[in-house]
Amino acid sequence: MNMIIRQEGWVHKLLLSLADKASAAEKEKKMLQIAFDNAYEGIVIVDAEGMVIMANEAYARFLGTTISGLVGRHASEVIENTRMHVVARTGVAEIAQMQKINGHNMIANRIPVFNGQKLSAVIGTVIFQEVDDLFALTSRFEKLKKELEFYKGEWNKKHHAKYSFDSILGTSPEIEAVKRLARRVAKNDTTILIKGESGTGKELFAHAIHRESSRFSGPLIKVNCAAIPETLFESELFGYKEGSFTGAKKSGKKGKFAAAQHGTLFLDEISEMPLMMQAKLLRVLQEKEIEPLGSEAPESIDVRIIAATNKNLQTLVDEGKFRNDLYYRLNVVMLEVPALRDRQADIPLLTCHFLRQLEKETGIPVEGVNPEAEKLLYAYPWPGNIRELRNVLERALYVKNGSTITRHDLPHSMFQYQQAEKYDAQHHLTLKFAVEQLEEELIRRALKETKGSKIEAAAQLGISKSSLYEKITKYEISD
Repeated sequence: MNMIIRQEGWVHKLLLSLADKASAAEKEKKMLQIAFDNAYEGIVIVDAEGMVIMANEAYARFLGTTISGLVGRHASEVIENTRMHVVARTGVAEIAQMQKINGHNMIANRIPVFNGQKLSAVIGTVIFQEVDDLFALTSRFEKLKKELEFYKGEWNKKHHAKYSFDSILGTSPEIEAVKRLARRVAKNDTTILIKGESGTGKELFAHAIHRESSRFSGPLIKVNCAAIPETLFESELFGYKEGSFTGAKKSGKKGKFAAAQHGTLFLDEISEMPLMMQAKLLRVLQEKEIEPLGSEAPESIDVRIIAATNKNLQTLVDEGKFRNDLYYRLNVVMLEVPALRDRQADIPLLTCHFLRQLEKETGIPVEGVNPEAEKLLYAYPWPGNIRELRNVLERALYVKNGSTITRHDLPHSMFQYQQAEKYDAQHHLTLKFAVEQLEEELIRRALKETKGSKIEAAAQLGISKSSLYEKITKYEISD
């Protein structure tokens, strides 16, 4: 049966309408293609597997190649230090990230594109106008950044706490219990004794307690008792007046207690304080006053004391090396920071955090650690604790040959522990597991800081609101 299409009939009008829409769509497609090809920024698009599916002339020219030399190849094969395939795997956007290409730093955005809940592509852009201008801009940026970090570090070192409780990474029951107690006692002026092995993060707790206390606007002064010669202890802690001894400054010198007025004095490695100074410190704690060398009268002070030790002070008391009365005066509240071997569940989170941190510091890309290396990290007893873990990972970055850290990149001294039963096979230290741990913590922190505002939290995290909702559901995060 033949159908006759009459001019001005409804079928004829429908076909004309469809033809107009098709023509408009084709024009729009051509316009978008022209805009893509002639965009001032370099643009590259990869699929969910990390294969390059599109690139414009500006991007190819920036890499010193051609579009045909990019399309159809894996991003890691044709783009130096790329993370496009990493974003394709994680689905987490990376905004304004530094990337080294041809010996120079450039700034790149890597944005995942989702079709529903499934990632379909990643768009990468290079932010620059002229290559020379970019290099000059990044050079100035790096210089200003270093200057800012220097002055910020000097300011924080002299006046304020650098770390908060959020800086103390870990979600294990062992570390969470210590953080809960520390938060409670931070609010008042109770003297605190922090006990823990070297490298466990005792100083981080001191900073966090000061930051959370009513003394936050006052200074946090750190004293390493092991680094002060015995003959200089008194002048370092209490200061001296003009002409109090030969060689004294004409203006005198303010001691650490006076410098910490209305703030916090952190006495690290308190076990190394000489017995003579222990007696003077006890008097300060009891009388709330100090007497600088050469002074005619004592001076009142308002200072909170936080002490730390990696030794058992009770044992030192029994041996006559530490005053019993000072020990009980300091030990009003004791925080016992667990060793890393006693909080193994935090190793994935700490490892991911340190690798991302070291990757930025060194410029060496790394995707994680392989299963054999995972076993060693879990089995090793970590006598140097968190500090040692970071040092081991930093060394591994410099000696590794592939994209991941293997057992051969770790110190040989760790190999004897590889068969230890401490390793829990259910907690493989894969990058995915570690990234998810960190991602969940960052989302919880953002929601807390924005008081539950999903829009503000998404903006802070650099992801879309829909992505945030998906992750909230994934990690079962309640309001």
